[in-house]
Formats: sequence, structure tokens, C-alpha cells
Amino acid sequence: MAELNLLQLCRGQYGKIADIGAADGDLAFFLEKQGLSVDVIENESTNFNRLEGAQILKHALDSSVTIRLVDLDSQFPLSGEKYDAIFLLGTLYHLKNPFLILERLARMTEYCFVSTRIAKQTADGQPLSPYPIAYLLGPKECNNDNTNFWIFSEEGLKRLIDRAGWNVVSYLTIGDTTHSTPADPDRDERAFCLLQSKTSPTLSASPNPVPAGERMGKTTILWNTANGDAGKVYVSTNGREESLFATSRQGSAAANWIRAGSTYEFRLYNSDHTELLAKIAVTRARQ
Repeated sequence: MAELNLLQLCRGQYGKIADIGAADGDLAFFLEKQGLSVDVIENESTNFNRLEGAQILKHALDSSVTIRLVDLDSQFPLSGEKYDAIFLLGTLYHLKNPFLILERLARMTEYCFVSTRIAKQTADGQPLSPYPIAYLLGPKECNNDNTNFWIFSEEGLKRLIDRAGWNVVSYLTIGDTTHSTPADPDRDERAFCLLQSKTSPTLSASPNPVPAGERMGKTTILWNTANGDAGKVYVSTNGREESLFATSRQGSAAANWIRAGSTYEFRLYNSDHTELLAKIAVTRARQ
């Protein structure tokens, strides 16, 4: 989808993103160079070099990337964390309980980038693709790696995504997209997904920045509390006292008074204005 901007999706109210299953952290260090604050979340015991590569790169690059050692299969100390986006690339099939992890992540972020191996059929040709199922690998069946567990059919992956609390924003597959199997290296198919949480509150502005022009600028604010409760949207201009902009569980409203040189921070609260659910800063481009 050409209209999606990776860096814009990664920049939000929390000021940081996470790369789970980051291997040597190459993606994390690249995203840091784009101006993002990044947490690397890895399991030292299953990382192929026990995170030595990531530590070496962090030192060589004088990086501020935070490396967090977490075994997602035996604990979940991240439940209180919030991220603007999470990358979960090539990790899902290494998890014993992928449903639990995706469900928890849906409460921690608005966007999640996922890639995982999928299969159209078994090694002996039995069809998998029509059914929402997962194939449990033997300990040495795939790449002689006993940390590989679940290979989903395409329908199985999409059902997992839906039931774990996500909407699919963008989806594509590469590799052997006709006769893929769970383990054969020559018949490998990968699915790449951009997911948006159905359980995380959302607040967005479009366009943002507002284009330059002679008249007052206009943007449309969209929000959703995601929990069925009523919400309130307030706006603060240049850090001044906030004022009520809109009230409802979800909706959209136009702000047609956006000026260049000012910053408008829109904030979504719960119904009694005691908990900040989301916020976004809107500006206007100068001519």
C-alpha cells in the first residue's frame, strides 16, 4: 500500500518502538539511525550467538538501543510497556504460544509488523491451505532447529491474527506461494503483515502535517477508545490549557483552524478525563 509511511507509523505518543527476535539487531540499529528510539527484545539462550553480535554492534555504533533479555515463552514482563510499533519478524514460529504473544502485544502497541513461515501443504502433499490450522514441527524437522514450532496455513495465520485482537492493514507472501511445505528449504513461503490493534486506543490526524495554503488549514481527527467506553478528545495549542474538542467512543471530526507555526496536540481521554489513552501533535507546513 503506497500511502503507508513506515517512519510515520513508528512515530507516536510513546516515543519508542520494539524489535522482538532481533537476532543481531541490524533492523533496530537501522531504525535508530532514522531517529527512532528502539528496544531490542531477545532471548539470549536461543539467540544463535547469545546476543554477542548485537552487543558488538551496539558498542561499535555507539548506539543507544536498549537490549532487553526476555524469554517470551516462560514469562511476560513486558505487559506494562507501551510502544508506537513492534516488529516481530521471523519470530512467530519460534514461539511455543504464538496466540498468547500476539494477544499481549495487541495491548501494547497500535501497529505490529509480522513475518512468519506458512505452508500450503504437508511434505507428502496433503492440503493445508483451505483450513485454519497449524502444523507442529518435529524437533529437527526444519533446519535442524528445535526452536521451530508452529507453521500456520494462510487461513490459520489470518484467523490467529483476528482472534488475537488485530486487523490486517497490509498482507503479502513471497517464496514458493504454490506448493510450500512446513520444512523443505526449497519450498519456503513467508507471509509479511502489517497489523493494527483492535484493542489499543487509536487517535490519528489526516493530513498531518497539514499542507501549506493561504486559508486556514484543515485536518480530520479520528479516534477510537477500543474498549467500548465513551471517550473525550481535547486539544492544546502551543502547550496552553486544553479545551474539549469532541466526545464519543469513536468518531471523526474536522479541525479547520490549523495555522502554520503552531502545534496542536490532540489528546484522547477516558470518559471522566482521568486517563490519557492516546495523543498526537498536528502541525502545518509553511509556504
